[in-house]
Amino acid sequence: MLDEFLHIERIAYFSMEIALRNEIPTYAGGLGVLAGDTVRSAADLELPMVAVSLVSRQGYFRQEIDAQGRQVEHPASWEPERFAQPLDAKIAVPIEGRAVWIGAWLYVLEGHMGGLQPVLLLDTDLEENRREDREITHHLYGGDETYRLKQEIVLGVGGMRLLQALGFTIRHYHMNEGHSALLGLELLRRYLYPPEDLRPGESPYDLPRVRELCSFTTHTPVEAGHDRFAYDTVQRVLGNVINVDIAQRLANPAEAQRSRLSFDEAFVDLATLKHLAGEDSLNMTRLALNLSEYVNGVAKRHAEVSKKMFPGYRVHAVTNGVHPFTWTAESFRQLYDRYLPSWCHEPEQLVRADCCIPDAAVWEAHVQAKQALIEKVRALTGVALHPKVPILGFARRMTAYKRPDLLFSDIERLKAIAQQRSFQIVLAGKAHPRDEGGKRLIEQLHARARALEGVVPVVYLPDHDMDIARLLVAGVDIWLNTPLRPFEASGTSGMKAAFNGVPSLSVLDGWWVEGCIEGVTGWAIGNAAGADDGDARALYDKLEQVVLPLYYGYEREPGGWIRVMKGAISKNASYFNSHRMMRRYATEAYIR
Repeated sequence: MLDEFLHIERIAYFSMEIALRNEIPTYAGGLGVLAGDTVRSAADLELPMVAVSLVSRQGYFRQEIDAQGRQVEHPASWEPERFAQPLDAKIAVPIEGRAVWIGAWLYVLEGHMGGLQPVLLLDTDLEENRREDREITHHLYGGDETYRLKQEIVLGVGGMRLLQALGFTIRHYHMNEGHSALLGLELLRRYLYPPEDLRPGESPYDLPRVRELCSFTTHTPVEAGHDRFAYDTVQRVLGNVINVDIAQRLANPAEAQRSRLSFDEAFVDLATLKHLAGEDSLNMTRLALNLSEYVNGVAKRHAEVSKKMFPGYRVHAVTNGVHPFTWTAESFRQLYDRYLPSWCHEPEQLVRADCCIPDAAVWEAHVQAKQALIEKVRALTGVALHPKVPILGFARRMTAYKRPDLLFSDIERLKAIAQQRSFQIVLAGKAHPRDEGGKRLIEQLHARARALEGVVPVVYLPDHDMDIARLLVAGVDIWLNTPLRPFEASGTSGMKAAFNGVPSLSVLDGWWVEGCIEGVTGWAIGNAAGADDGDARALYDKLEQVVLPLYYGYEREPGGWIRVMKGAISKNASYFNSHRMMRRYATEAYIR
């Protein structure tokens, strides 16, 4: 089956994690879900791409919540042979002075419109390797600094070599976050100036050519979120291939020819690596920036923040989007098929939803989606939510800057609001196993839920995954997002909610700076430049004085709440989708 993907040039899309389907736990959160949506839209648009990721046989983790509200992690292993086919090609990369062999599994992503995209899942669990090397591709984001560096060698360098070994012709490389930045070093090794053209001391690398071939999307505005590796670790893991003087070697024609032909030779010298990736440590983001002609942030605000973090670099803004078919509930798919039949391929058609779809039809589609969520909540927790009481939804990675506890800052105020107009809360999300603060937040949320018992129903759905996410973004009535500014690079959960007519109540950060039209697509918490310490009060005020009165005014003014639902669809779903995102990448980054 691989042969059918080799006849045309492709875009190679590298991502450490990728959400292919719910049963394949090769994703941890938003980055992986975005990668999956990217490939799904490429399939729908017939944009020739090949995705490269790790097989992550042990997955991320399965989450259990114990009686005290503490997160308990369980293995999330999966069997690649159930969903993918093994490929015959194997290549080796140098790690700690030995050859580590890498194979791959071919997963063919089939879009709902019949388009096909190949995904290579790199695997070091081979008989040729030592036990410790066989485990390099086992755990997504697992292990220590050395383990992570080995994974990134496998992804960047190994992925490049395997694409070549399999016969792919690549016209462009797209790095989704900095984990795969070492692919740029492999390209430097491949593109060398002729030795006879070099003057003494001149770099042998054709850096302009490499930069022309690469694009880089940065996702995190948090300095600590960028992978860094100490150079003593780098030298220990890659020392045999970086502690050389390439320029001196290329001065000898015989050595130059041998360097060009052998995959086992050095791909960059340490001095060049430090020049590109930073003198103090190997900064993967800095390396990707220096090796990419096209760099973008994932929202307009994020691009501005990134320019300040990395002065001197031109950072474009391509705001994220979500895959229309994947994140739209069946009831809304049928609704759009009836009134806007081309919506799935041209989601911009949804701009007409506010005038072309009857209010009653929108509400009925929502009622069906809400009932599906209520049934899932009952199955997972035993709690019976009321179908006529509004549900606030919050689901994302549980970590401090996401502020999942903001809604519960003042329990008495929350009770007072609920006693005037009742509401329900559904929460979900995992904390990284090493994020003790995030795990404490989950425990605290459960304590807050107990404090609200009898006044505000609060449920926490364990083991947040794609299936639960689909039900949540479609079945709640209001989508809540409360990050610390400016740490939300983009966020996509509110975009998914918009496809299902669910308005957002969110802090003005990330995509919501662009998506919020007050009272039309949802509501802002505070303002874009507001102080974070005032957000809880602003949230309570907006909920009490605007959002809940509008919801409960539905019977008196039937069009009020539906107008906001339609605004979310027509103004946000029509724009914040991965089809628009991929068309931007194709025209601005891939074809230049």
